[in-house]
Amino acid sequence: MEGKVWLVGAGPGDPELITFKGMIRIAHVDVIVYDALCNPKLLSNAAPDCEIIFVGKQAGKHSMKQDDINALLAEKAREGKKVCRLKGGDPFVFGRGGEEALYLQERGIPFEVVPGVTSAVAVPAYAGIPVTHRNLATSVRIVTGHEDPTKPESQLDWAELAATSGTLVFLMGVHNLAAIAERLMTFGKSGDTPVALIANGTLPSQETVTGTLATIAVKAEAENVEPPAILVVGEVVSLREQLQWFEKRPLFGRKIVVTRARPQSSELLGKLQDLGADTIEAPTIRIENLFESEPMQQAVRDLGKFDWLIFTSANALRPLTHALVSQHLDARAFAGVKVAAIGPGTAREVVQMGIFPDLIPERFVAEALLEELAKTQPIKGQSFLIPRSEIARPDLVDGLRSRGGEVREVVAYKTLPEPLPDDLADRLDRGEIDLVTFTSSSTVTNFLAALPEDRRSELAKKVKAASIGPVTSDTLKANGIEIVLEAAESTIPGLLAAIVGHFRKP
Repeated sequence: MEGKVWLVGAGPGDPELITFKGMIRIAHVDVIVYDALCNPKLLSNAAPDCEIIFVGKQAGKHSMKQDDINALLAEKAREGKKVCRLKGGDPFVFGRGGEEALYLQERGIPFEVVPGVTSAVAVPAYAGIPVTHRNLATSVRIVTGHEDPTKPESQLDWAELAATSGTLVFLMGVHNLAAIAERLMTFGKSGDTPVALIANGTLPSQETVTGTLATIAVKAEAENVEPPAILVVGEVVSLREQLQWFEKRPLFGRKIVVTRARPQSSELLGKLQDLGADTIEAPTIRIENLFESEPMQQAVRDLGKFDWLIFTSANALRPLTHALVSQHLDARAFAGVKVAAIGPGTAREVVQMGIFPDLIPERFVAEALLEELAKTQPIKGQSFLIPRSEIARPDLVDGLRSRGGEVREVVAYKTLPEPLPDDLADRLDRGEIDLVTFTSSSTVTNFLAALPEDRRSELAKKVKAASIGPVTSDTLKANGIEIVLEAAESTIPGLLAAIVGHFRKP
């Protein structure tokens, strides 16, 4: 089988800025060869058996020489493999993609180019700077910042660059910043020309320093700006004061840990990211679906014998649905059975099954469900099926039985511990984490258990917790963890509202 190479632009940093075609290529290749400026989150879309090779070049050190990268691409393609060469920004904008393409072409190796969103345009846009604007700049020039402006054999025409009325965008120019500014002024560019230096563009860690050609080098040094960064020179920089949007989001730059199980974390992660947070995915639990167990199989066979089916968590719905399917049953099995759901999220998933809950308590805890059930009709003599976790609190079952209800509990899923990211404990220790979100008692206990045993007590004191509700808060308090906020409504939207309110500037 003939191999092939795709030169794919990964975009400027924000993983959502990769093109649709680029994402497809990542998901359907045998090998990914990627650079330092590619967001590693993109690699999670690769096939499980995909070979992933880092060849990135970082300031002052090279992981692999360009000639070796070229040879690697050819070698993998000759093995008959589909290869994605993933490059930051656009592969043909100072990405040496042209060199790699020529190398492959000269050796008869098929290749395609998948253009990417170039940082030269995207990063200024995220800083509120349009690179062109009527009456301010009708052209833009993209210039390498790597070249030493003082060397006599410079390929850049500094006189022409200084004379242009358009926007100048220098890529990778932090180390030569002072020399670039001095060179432009030497050739006639006004020292009062607005300038912006943007580091980590399009990421939650984005930092923008503004000034003039005469002041930017001193300001950048004072702010300790590190690469990767982009220098924008021109009158369009003055629009930033009115147009900046990315850095004004309510959670911009806040480092927030999400401990929820991975399948359930997407809503919370996505909303936090939309609000500007730098999220750290640290699922402390993994949900194991037990639909194939004999108790679950028997429960769905007996479903029509119960008066009530109670869902205390959305996690119980999937095992029940899978058990129904395995028995060749559908929503008709619910005929004559009343359904109760704790919390709007759980209720929404019940509705997606084609069932409208008969009861949703106003407060999203077991005690509230007991109160509401007692109001509808006497609990005595009623039968209840409750699919749940193996570590669920006994309050609901005990309450129903004490009132004369017949209850069958069935373990629908298990919550299993997951390890934390390797560097999370150290980041907690350094005080880099603004908030850790907890959405259940099990996330609390598993989070603590996953911390290094010899540092657990010390690190627990450094956790600033965001709790989804009183039950979770009780577990946090019992373990000596500081609760900085608790959701007024025990839902993901309620938790998000509490987080935004906590960080809102006075």
